Amino acid sequence: MTRPPGTPRTSNAVRLGPRSLLTLALVSAVGVVAFGWPFLAPPDSQVGSHTQDAPWLFAGLLVLLVAVVAASIAESGLGPKAVAMLGVLAATGAALRPIGAGTAGIEPMFFLMVLSGRVLGPGFGFVLGNVTMFASALLTGGVGPWMPFQMLAMGWFTMGAGLLPVPARTGRRTEVRVLAAYGFLAAFAYGTAMNMAGWPFMGALASNIAFDPHAGVPANLARFVAYCLATSLGWDLGRALVTVVLTLTLGPALLRGLRRATRRAAFEAQVTFEAPGR
Repeated sequence: MTRPPGTPRTSNAVRLGPRSLLTLALVSAVGVVAFGWPFLAPPDSQVGSHTQDAPWLFAGLLVLLVAVVAASIAESGLGPKAVAMLGVLAATGAALRPIGAGTAGIEPMFFLMVLSGRVLGPGFGFVLGNVTMFASALLTGGVGPWMPFQMLAMGWFTMGAGLLPVPARTGRRTEVRVLAAYGFLAAFAYGTAMNMAGWPFMGALASNIAFDPHAGVPANLARFVAYCLATSLGWDLGRALVTVVLTLTLGPALLRGLRRATRRAAFEAQVTFEAPGR
């Protein structure tokens, strides 16, 4: 069957088996709890007495869980070619991240994650997001309790691009616009998730927008919204706009380049070896 001209092509550099999918689902469920525990624990629970400890405990847990899911995905089919592609893209993303360090929202690595996840599939995207954030943390000295949360959030961010539906006759221009819209929304989602990870570190007496372990969910939700508006709205908006602009301008060329590389790498082709003399 001939592919219509301009039809987008997505390659699964890593095929997710049942075991990998189950592991990923479990780790994601734990991750949701790790990010959202301030809204899940009732005000009269003992969690309030461990407000400063919980983020550290979840950070340590996420390190182990992310390592488990990455190993599970790699075991399911991360071959030498995919590893080489992973190394190149992760190194590029890690090098792009410091470019906008200290500047409101200028983070060009996000558009690369969106396009890579789109072309190479959700499994590869999840591993790429994790490895890129880990490498960039080592490069920039940003190692801390927030790093595991960044790794998991970026893994979701990149995996989501690979999970976008692929209509049979979607043209390249429409595909780029969809990716730009996804990047815009996901950039805000990433910022909101990271706000949830850091918000409990604020003391309840430090500000009226800090997490209060003795308050109910509606009160804390109002505090969290105020916290996001006051501390990160400008940064998240800048990240989203930069992602959109880079996706619309550089996206078509980069998508072609990535797809050309995946065709030459032939990730899905089976490699066989014949005995000598045949």
